[in-house]
Amino acid sequence: MGAVRLGKILLRWCDHCDLPLLEEDVCGICGSEPKKVEMTPPGDPRPAFPGDIEVIRKVIDDQFGEGCGLVAIPDGRIVLLNKVPALDRMDEVIVGGEVIGALRYDLDSSWRFIMRMNSARTLQGKAVKGCVIADIGAVKPIVSGANLLAPGVIDVHEGVVPGDEVLILDPDGRAIGTGNARMSSGEMLESQRGVAIKTRWTAEPSDYIETGRTKSWDDVVRANQRIIDRRVEEAVKFVRKTMDRNPLPAVVSFSGGKDSLACALVIEDAGLKLPLLFIDTTLEFPETVSYVEEYASEKGLELKRGSASKSIFMESVERFGPPGRDFRWCCKTNKLGPTVRTILEEFPEGVLSFIGQRRYESQSRSEKPRIWKNPWVPGQVGAAPIQNWTSMHVWIYIFSKDAKYNPWYEKGLDRIGCYVCPSADLGEQCFVEEHSPEFRQYKEDLEGFAEKRGLPLEWSSYALWRWRRVPGSIKQELSRIGVEPLRCHNVTREVIELRLDEAIGDDISLQAEGKFNLPLDSATMSNFLTLMGEVTRDGNRFTVDGTIIEDNLVIIKGRDKRDIRTKSEKLVKIVRKADGCVGCGVCLGKCKKGALHLEGGRLRIVEERCVHCGECIEPCPALSFIDVDFEF
Repeated sequence: MGAVRLGKILLRWCDHCDLPLLEEDVCGICGSEPKKVEMTPPGDPRPAFPGDIEVIRKVIDDQFGEGCGLVAIPDGRIVLLNKVPALDRMDEVIVGGEVIGALRYDLDSSWRFIMRMNSARTLQGKAVKGCVIADIGAVKPIVSGANLLAPGVIDVHEGVVPGDEVLILDPDGRAIGTGNARMSSGEMLESQRGVAIKTRWTAEPSDYIETGRTKSWDDVVRANQRIIDRRVEEAVKFVRKTMDRNPLPAVVSFSGGKDSLACALVIEDAGLKLPLLFIDTTLEFPETVSYVEEYASEKGLELKRGSASKSIFMESVERFGPPGRDFRWCCKTNKLGPTVRTILEEFPEGVLSFIGQRRYESQSRSEKPRIWKNPWVPGQVGAAPIQNWTSMHVWIYIFSKDAKYNPWYEKGLDRIGCYVCPSADLGEQCFVEEHSPEFRQYKEDLEGFAEKRGLPLEWSSYALWRWRRVPGSIKQELSRIGVEPLRCHNVTREVIELRLDEAIGDDISLQAEGKFNLPLDSATMSNFLTLMGEVTRDGNRFTVDGTIIEDNLVIIKGRDKRDIRTKSEKLVKIVRKADGCVGCGVCLGKCKKGALHLEGGRLRIVEERCVHCGECIEPCPALSFIDVDFEF
């Protein structure tokens, strides 16, 4: 995968103190000049928590023998994880200012540790499996980057199978390479030709010399205190200047994640006590909700809280299918809708929201300005005090304040959101499934969804619901492990369509007749048709803006074919909106006349206030997410 660059990589490392440094040309403790840490972009590493280190050590133990994980990552070392682009989850592991390997999750439900040469040397004389001994004549070609061929294998640990990550040793037991096995142990010893190991990393053989030191995160804070102080000072000035220029009620958007925590701490350092705005999607981890409530209570801050309907998500799953990375309706129904409603209710004149947005989080956020007006929420001005901070800035700041953070960070997650989030990798879902009964229930719900619609078991077991159109790279990997994709249709109910005959008439006016493919709910239609104009009703017959609707029959009158097409397209949108409304409230902020509200979990139009502008027809999940074929 191509490199993703979201900003300058700011991580350095002091070899003398064995500590990570941010931006500085000299160590904040010893004054030494730090080295640059070579890692894969975007280069936004984070601390490895004890749970992360435990997982890495276990994987290394499984590959090379009991105790090898502790040898590769000794107690007391500062360990960072750098998330890199991959098919699923992959983190480069940084120790001593160098990448020692990468922890990767494969779609066949297995974790693998891909060794670099610096960590491979630590296992010399320690590894009791996963090692291949090369003939002395093969050492030089391997060091030069060649693969290890079967005739060059003189010995190998039992149990190696194709796909294993292995160490390549010279006859003296010194590491000269790491790579991926293409043969089993027996095949390597018996074959007279063919690639036994496809090499990844190689180096001249040498003895291992321990250079690391025992350090703590308190030491990291001390070494970086100057840069953190400068960052906080700049963020505080930004907050004060932004408030001066935007005289609105101000809040901190608080999700319960590390970035919103850092943003809240900056506001505190600015000497302000702003309310926290928390939107409960009803898909949050219970620990997140508890954490938000406890933080507000401990800090003595007002907690302004919005919430999605408890039933809206699963009702929407039945209507749209599960949300996917390319089909993310959940952000509209469970996040944006409640946000719009809450801000309209709490801040009808507008609000300034300080948000923990960072450029290093994603490509889209790297392109956003530091202050912006929310196009979805009229009256909301967003501002990002920590826009240019890396994850390490955030964490060192949090550690320096000794602030309590969301417990899910110590359970393997680097970003915390909803437990149903389709952006989560399978590797992350492993951690979530282990600790979240809510996610386990969702998996059962998806299995039931798949069974009812004739989708194969693999659709749920490989979490292919995360896409409506499965990426080609994922298809290739599935094919490699024996899962063949196929195409499935009609996983949700039929979409309402309008079929019109050719328009007929004269030079003054035209008329087109047609019918909807499905029956319409007259009670709902009566209210929603107000969006087109004033509605006249006679039983099941509605007349609005030159259009007559009776049951599912339609007559549209217009000046010309273009006028009829415009009216028909608008009518179809309104009918689909009425039929598919899930009561999310996203459209509420589009009405300047106060003609929209929610009633009984659905949109209701106050007819005497509506001016028929049509501005509120979109955005609407019922219109944006009607193409619900899933590919598998």
